[in-house]
Amino acid sequence: MEGMSGPHVIRGSVSLPEAELVWRFSRSSGPGGQHVNTTDTAVELRFDLARTEALPEVWKQRALERLAGRLSDGVVTVRASEHRSQWRNRETAAVRLAALLAEATAPPPRPRRPTRIPRGINERRLREKKQRSETKRGRSPKNWD
Repeated sequence: MEGMSGPHVIRGSVSLPEAELVWRFSRSSGPGGQHVNTTDTAVELRFDLARTEALPEVWKQRALERLAGRLSDGVVTVRASEHRSQWRNRETAAVRLAALLAEATAPPPRPRRPTRIPRGINERRLREKKQRSETKRGRSPKNWD
């Protein structure tokens, strides 16, 4: 893959290993005129998530769990066909796969610690609500005699 823009980093020092990426090319629809009918510009990139050794085991389990709906036999597939050149579609697919894996392997968010609303704030809210109610009630025509 001489023309590619280097390793696609997932997070930290972990990147997509080129040897584990499987590329498939096909004809793309969309702009390009007769060029589209003769060249294989659409790209399908497959990465065997279940068998990879590139990811730490914890990340791999987390990704397998989060991407379960997208996997087919442990393989995640990304497609790109929006550009007219195969090279740009390859770049797009690799970036998409790296972003997908980065999101899937991210640690879970810290649990929210519930906080209590201070009593003063609640009392002020109720006081302002009552005041607004009085203002509106004062506008009703039944008080106009």
